[in-house]
Amino acid sequence: MDLDYPVETEPFRAEIRQWLTDNLPSGWGTPGFTMEKEERKEFLKEWTQKLFAGGWICASWPTEYGGKGLSLMESVVLNEEFARAEAPLRADFFGDTLVGPTILQWASEEQKKQFIPGILNGTIAWCQGFSEPDAGSDLAGLKTRAELDGDEWVINGQKVWTTQAQFADYIFLLARTDPDAPKHAGISYLLVPMDQPGIEVRPIAQVDGSADFNEIFFTNARCPKENVVGGVNNGWKVAMTTLGFERGSSATTGHRRFLRELDSIIEAARANGAAQDPLIRQRLAAAWTRVKIMEINGYRSLTDALNGTHHMAALGAANKMNWSEYHKEVMELAMDILGMDGQILTGNPDDSDDRLRRGRDDYPVSDLQASFFFSRSESIWGGTAEIQRNIVGERVLGLPKEPKPA
Repeated sequence: MDLDYPVETEPFRAEIRQWLTDNLPSGWGTPGFTMEKEERKEFLKEWTQKLFAGGWICASWPTEYGGKGLSLMESVVLNEEFARAEAPLRADFFGDTLVGPTILQWASEEQKKQFIPGILNGTIAWCQGFSEPDAGSDLAGLKTRAELDGDEWVINGQKVWTTQAQFADYIFLLARTDPDAPKHAGISYLLVPMDQPGIEVRPIAQVDGSADFNEIFFTNARCPKENVVGGVNNGWKVAMTTLGFERGSSATTGHRRFLRELDSIIEAARANGAAQDPLIRQRLAAAWTRVKIMEINGYRSLTDALNGTHHMAALGAANKMNWSEYHKEVMELAMDILGMDGQILTGNPDDSDDRLRRGRDDYPVSDLQASFFFSRSESIWGGTAEIQRNIVGERVLGLPKEPKPA
């Protein structure tokens, strides 16, 4: 693990820091800084335009497709500076981070010309259609079908746990296009418009009343024949590329959200006297240690990528397992610290801070309460903890593969 950044990245770091100073609202990031709900909505709209004008959206992409062609270290520095300032960096996570890079790697020039500009300027919103009711961790078991009808694919099936589907313009989904092919074959990666009669989105209400996740039902939905990315029946390989983009230049910043949250938990413990309890102090110290391990593993991942060694191929699985299980534990600690106060609604329904899911206005949870609810899902989405353990056991420890069900 090498913590010495190349000296040539420092002028770039200074450039980003100055741009943030010039473009963020006065007082941003200082204690007590707040925005009204409508004011924040307007800020986010204008901020996307500023990011696009500054060239910061998808800045690592090649210059011929609208990016800045940043190196890996420059991308790391960019992420670090935006994280330090707590400034939004993406217009649309699914477009910028997942489907956009996939299109760049696999799509035709015609597809790139059609979709890349809308991703860069934030005018196309995306959602991801991979998981199904009987195909979550076993993604290759998906049953949604796409059949060619002239110049269009006709899609029938169901997707679930689809974040932001109610707001998306397009969904990138996996569908079985050859039902007679082996399990991992016969799958295609399609770009499907959401605004059409054959698509029904049903929000999944969570315990706090929020509904970021959705079910999607496809009944003879359609998309153009040419909207296959990477070739017909090659969707599994393309999808693995998309999943790989979920980790990358943010390796050194991923721990920061946990550190900020832990600081607020420690503040709550000091405020109500729970910090005087030696058992609480021990649990807080253990939590801080886990966050530092995340930070160190981020640098290990970065060093591995820079050296091209890939000797820690399953580090991503281990990291995901670590942070998701940590977060469940630390949020249980937060509720223990809050005590009975944690059992009543202590949030402000007019609070516009949207970094955490707020739920309904008539069910105003606090930041910590919202995070507690959401943490219950984190060891499931993005690959369950059980699957991550299998990956580590088989690819790192060399253990035999888990027996398949009869």
